[in-house]
Amino acid sequence: MGSGGAVDAGTEERSDDGVAAVSFDLFDTLVDADAPDDPAAAVAAELRERGVVVPDDWTDAYAEPHLEYEKGVEHPLHHHVAAALASRASEREARTFVDDTAVAVRAAFDRPVETRSGAAETVAALAEKRPVGVLSNCSVPGLVERTLERSAVDAGDLDAVVPSVECGWRKPDTRAFEAVAADLGVPAERLLHVGDDPETDGGAADAGAQFVEVGEASLPELPSVVAERWG
Repeated sequence: MGSGGAVDAGTEERSDDGVAAVSFDLFDTLVDADAPDDPAAAVAAELRERGVVVPDDWTDAYAEPHLEYEKGVEHPLHHHVAAALASRASEREARTFVDDTAVAVRAAFDRPVETRSGAAETVAALAEKRPVGVLSNCSVPGLVERTLERSAVDAGDLDAVVPSVECGWRKPDTRAFEAVAADLGVPAERLLHVGDDPETDGGAADAGAQFVEVGEASLPELPSVVAERWG
């Protein structure tokens, strides 16, 4: 199979171009983290904790669109929260709320983390032969780094950590995969991306990269699959 397709873990065919680096999705691939059941309520609680007045119709304000978003572009969630607050406080502009909301939003989504079975060992094994990184859709600045700190994955095994909110592009946009490939020092065509979602992580194929869906090959099986196919 040529570059850009999902990998059949049972095939013995090898890629002519080879894989020079590996990137992993984070949430639901390397780790499990409980998202708040009601994000609007969780954000509101953290805002009140920091002395920010939350409007009575906050649930509606949070759900309404307040900013224009180009397809594929990632914006910080706290910008949306700031705009939602400003929409109910006409005398203040959204930017005046940004400093108040950034820490509160991160606190609302910073939840306990459980490292998936075999994740740390798999990352370490692959890192012995190739650069390894993380490419994660996340609109909360600092949350990906915080999650990795709380996981069992050794930071020393990671050559790049690329949250969408920092690179500016959200998977499946091809520019997200190009960003992590660049940080790993390889062209996108020589990247293997591992993730749980064929719709978002599978966008690697459109960037010319290889894609392995967790489930086709389990994390503990992945090093042997990579070795068999790409050496």
